[in-house]
Amino acid sequence: MTHPDFRVPPGQTIRLADYDPGFTGQFSEKKEAKEQLKQDLEELRALQDVFYAQDSYALLIILQAPDAAGKDGVVKHVMSGVNPQGCQVYSFKKPSNEELDHDFLWRCMIRLPERGRFGIFNRSYYEEVLVVRVHPGILAGQKLPPACKGPDVWQNRFEDINNFEKYLTRNGIVILKFFLHLSKEEQKERFLARLDEPEKNWKFSSADAQERGYWDQYQAAYEDCFNHTSTEWAPWHIIPADHKWFTRTTIANIIVEKLKSLDLAYPVVDGAQQQELAAARTALLSE
Repeated sequence: MTHPDFRVPPGQTIRLADYDPGFTGQFSEKKEAKEQLKQDLEELRALQDVFYAQDSYALLIILQAPDAAGKDGVVKHVMSGVNPQGCQVYSFKKPSNEELDHDFLWRCMIRLPERGRFGIFNRSYYEEVLVVRVHPGILAGQKLPPACKGPDVWQNRFEDINNFEKYLTRNGIVILKFFLHLSKEEQKERFLARLDEPEKNWKFSSADAQERGYWDQYQAAYEDCFNHTSTEWAPWHIIPADHKWFTRTTIANIIVEKLKSLDLAYPVVDGAQQQELAAARTALLSE
């Protein structure tokens, strides 16, 4: 079972096992998907120009995934044609000491995109209910009062995230959340490629291989996260990730369709501004 638009239906309980990481939809081959991606990127470029000029919405794209699922590739290929002035990307690693001195949303909050811009979070505040949940020692080492580390910590964080995202949408920040759903078998093949191909050696980290040992725990954490934080205002999309070409095409199409739904338009120039423009034209022509 895969939801037609890849959304996790808000209010419903899903199982990741019901979503096929190898699904390729209507595309029978890579060539077809790449052609669709090309068309969507052309439309995305045009939409971004209006989005930037209108300067009323901001777009926040959140990417979460297991290691080697292709998050960097999505950023590279889907955002390859947009104006760099209107797009910013942040990758969130292990929190610094300064970040640990703040609440768990703080470091992402200060990186939110401005109006008119696209913001991409390569990992995000969701790490606080994923990696921190899989590795309890991280939570134990966080600078929190004992009462904030109790048995309700995950439910509380889900609630905080939902409220935070509702606040953002109420302020014109459109949120698109993508989980790149990679199979364990495909991750193994990608890890082996990183080891066997010299030009990919730099991508491999022994820490990634160690995290693979927690595969089942991560799958359970992802599933619980989606069931609690896929909302009407910020739903999750579970994107099949065993075929990178399908992942990129699907995400690009979802972004394009979301932007089209916003009824974007270039700012209208009023009468006074029209007069200023006419005066400027006259002055230029008289030089």
